[in-house]
Amino acid sequence: MELKKSVLGYLKGGDRRSIGGSNQVATLAARRPEIFKELIAALWHSDPVVRMRAADAAEKASLQQVELLNAFKLELLGLLAEAKQQELRWHLAQMVPRLRLTREERHRAASDLRRYLQDKSSIVRTFAMQALADLATEDVSLRAEVLELIRHLTRTGSPAMRARGRKLLKQLEK
Repeated sequence: MELKKSVLGYLKGGDRRSIGGSNQVATLAARRPEIFKELIAALWHSDPVVRMRAADAAEKASLQQVELLNAFKLELLGLLAEAKQQELRWHLAQMVPRLRLTREERHRAASDLRRYLQDKSSIVRTFAMQALADLATEDVSLRAEVLELIRHLTRTGSPAMRARGRKLLKQLEK
């Protein structure tokens, strides 16, 4: 598959209820690092639709080629701390645990993700739970706190959070 228009051309237009051409771009970005680089740059685009679709495509491409993310580790950690748009937040919560992080970076990411647990979006909160569990799997020093958070959210969160929490508790309590 080749690009018939620019990366931004696939990401622009419509509204936030549609993913536009992000699936096509994700497929290409997984094979072509220069396209992945364009997706990362688009995470700061002025158009929230473009930012959302770039995040979706980058997340999907990184599922296929996780090593693409590490070249942008500092940028992604910075954006994790500053992002306000819910679609950016939930995709960042999916991508950041895939990074090769130092202990300090993992703890900083966990701190940012704990703030995401206060987001108005249940999707953001649910992905933040998952991300915290993923980080705690990598770093035993996070485990006790994350277990307690997930236990609490499994009792008090939205139905999606309670369901995800039950699965995460089974994994973390092994």
